[in-house]
Amino acid sequence: MNTNSFAVETSCAYNSWPMCQALNGRLICAYSRGEKHDIIEPARAVYARSSSDGGRTWGGETLVCNTPDCADVAIGKGLDNDGKMLLWVREGNQNYKYRHVLYRTADGVNWEYVTESGLPDDVVQITDVIHVPGGGMMAFWFAGNYSGNPRNYWGKIVSADNGKTWQWDIIEDNLSIPEWVTEPSAVYLGDGKIFIIARTECNQKDVIGGQFQITSTDFGRTWKKARTNILDVFCSTPSLVFDSETNQIFNYYYWRGKGKLNCRVADADFIFDKPDQWAEPVTVATGSQCPFDAGNVNATVLGSDHILAWYSGEFPHTKILVSPVPQTTFQ
Repeated sequence: MNTNSFAVETSCAYNSWPMCQALNGRLICAYSRGEKHDIIEPARAVYARSSSDGGRTWGGETLVCNTPDCADVAIGKGLDNDGKMLLWVREGNQNYKYRHVLYRTADGVNWEYVTESGLPDDVVQITDVIHVPGGGMMAFWFAGNYSGNPRNYWGKIVSADNGKTWQWDIIEDNLSIPEWVTEPSAVYLGDGKIFIIARTECNQKDVIGGQFQITSTDFGRTWKKARTNILDVFCSTPSLVFDSETNQIFNYYYWRGKGKLNCRVADADFIFDKPDQWAEPVTVATGSQCPFDAGNVNATVLGSDHILAWYSGEFPHTKILVSPVPQTTFQ
């Protein structure tokens, strides 16, 4: 099944790494634009557009931030306790030192600075914000070096005051690259259960190269980590949707190099303790097969549709796309 995909941004540049959020019946898509696939190029800034028709057409572009001498990249999104959109932005410099800044908007046009994360400067990314009862707002992060720095680690960051301040802690430390959890996507299932799917930095041909599945049954105090049977994931960023009415988890990811935006669906109770029993994928959209000039899907829910933001093209020109996928697709 291939759904229709609609363009958000098509300017002659390297448009990439979008974050999409449903907000009061509309969609807000934030994305980064630069000159190449480079997370530290100073020319890179973050922009946003909004849609009132489910992603089919988009309004004018708004600048979220353009930090002097730094690359700005949208890295995680969510809603605060008042239903406003939150957006994590990474500021990166030529020394690969990062600062993570939180912005907020009520309309997708006017953005306000909220705070900095306080995380160490080797943290690469903070991912999407979820809400955990009794624990406030929670997101996950990872830190390290893709070139083989012996200290690769990841953890969580939590706010109990609607995003004003954040407390962070490490979940796993001193990981080899094959065991390094990166770009984790999380959902809260209820009853203290948190469910994460994370990217693997292994090639999909490796025996240990499947996505990570990480679970907690005590609101995030302790964790269990395992490999899944999902191997069509060369450098793929996952994005999860959980539907509490059907108890289904939807695991979206773009198979880089193959040009397939795939989804795997599982009953949450079944898959929670059976990470090696994910069903075969459904391809919902197709794009560029250039390995790193396409990918990084980010999902949100609008009505009965899952809205998937991603990018596709070939250096030096890539575009931001959204693909609305009716949840009934998988029934």
